[in-house]
Amino acid sequence: MPGPVEDERPTSPHVELADDRPKSPHVELADDRPPSPHVELADDRPKSPHIELRDDRPHENGEEKSSPGMRNSKGWDGKLRVDRTAVLANPEIFSDPESDDENVHRGEQLPADEDLLDDEDPETDEIIVSHARVESISALRLERFCHVARLCLRQNSIQHIEGLSALAETLQDLDLYDNLITRVRGLEALTHLTHLDLSFNKIRHIRNIDHLTELKELYFVANKISRIENLEGHPHLTCLELGSNRIRTLENLEPLQNLEELWVAKNKITSLSGLAGLPRLRLLSIQSNRIRDLAPLADVPQLEELYISHNAIEDLTGLASNKKLRVLEISNNAVSSVAGLAPLDLLEELWASYNQIDDFAEVERTLRDKANLTTVYFEGNPLQLRGPAVYRNKVRLALPQVSQIDATYVKT
Repeated sequence: MPGPVEDERPTSPHVELADDRPKSPHVELADDRPPSPHVELADDRPKSPHIELRDDRPHENGEEKSSPGMRNSKGWDGKLRVDRTAVLANPEIFSDPESDDENVHRGEQLPADEDLLDDEDPETDEIIVSHARVESISALRLERFCHVARLCLRQNSIQHIEGLSALAETLQDLDLYDNLITRVRGLEALTHLTHLDLSFNKIRHIRNIDHLTELKELYFVANKISRIENLEGHPHLTCLELGSNRIRTLENLEPLQNLEELWVAKNKITSLSGLAGLPRLRLLSIQSNRIRDLAPLADVPQLEELYISHNAIEDLTGLASNKKLRVLEISNNAVSSVAGLAPLDLLEELWASYNQIDDFAEVERTLRDKANLTTVYFEGNPLQLRGPAVYRNKVRLALPQVSQIDATYVKT
């Protein structure tokens, strides 16, 4: 299941992008995904949304990180966290040059790209060719396969989207994560797509997808996008991920009347205005931006989960209208009082590490009556730092309904 901040962990809640790619090129076609929930194989993300909260932080002799982990249906919360041993096809994404299209390094194309799928069953409904240095989609001769619903070409050296029209009648899920794509083209015939992942590429503009009217999930994580635009004609879109881009304003979202999840962490967003036209939005992930004022969230009273760590928030009173909130993640801000949480009777999890909270009495007054509250994180606040030996016991006495205090389970 942290103004701008260095991204040493996914902005609390965090995500680790493990390097589970094959060490030598090969094709995987087996479907070992769980029946409903994130995809294994080359695709390490779950296929249906869930949040996974875990705490892998050292607590005794090691350095503590600011909050536990979270992942959504695609294993991403908008924060860029890559294992140190991982090798990306697109390493330039870690830099932020204004223009580096001219410096794109062409991947080494295997002499036999066109033979990679020769042993594959022509009746297969899923093709996965990951980390195989494929440069040309056309070279794979996909027209041989008439029933493909899911195509995953992750972590290759593809620069252009082409050679897919033969799959137009059956293709629903297209994954081109971590390639060298600079422009969204070549999707004209794919009108049945429900899932499209173009994360970790070099795309600057959201374009040429308005005809994909059946899309449910759309991923543009870690590109070079500076503006939210051209999202008209997506009545079924429920999840939009734009984390780690160059976006400054939440805009042009009104056409997405069925949007439930918006992930925009690690951008340059200064205001929460622009969400009023999203009547079904229940999850907002906007960590590591430049947010100071929570008042605009009154326009989304149906919000259930808010992840807004690593911003510049001092006051929580702006949440008074968000009475459906169940999960609130505000770590690494400048909050000194939790009094603003008094109206949130449905609160289940509060992640408030590394703020300025120092009053146990106020914590008890505000949170003791929250019957559903199971998890609180207050580490790194003055109320923990000035008495670490007695801190957890004091929280237990103040909030007897809680079963987890930071990484410690206090009830079985």
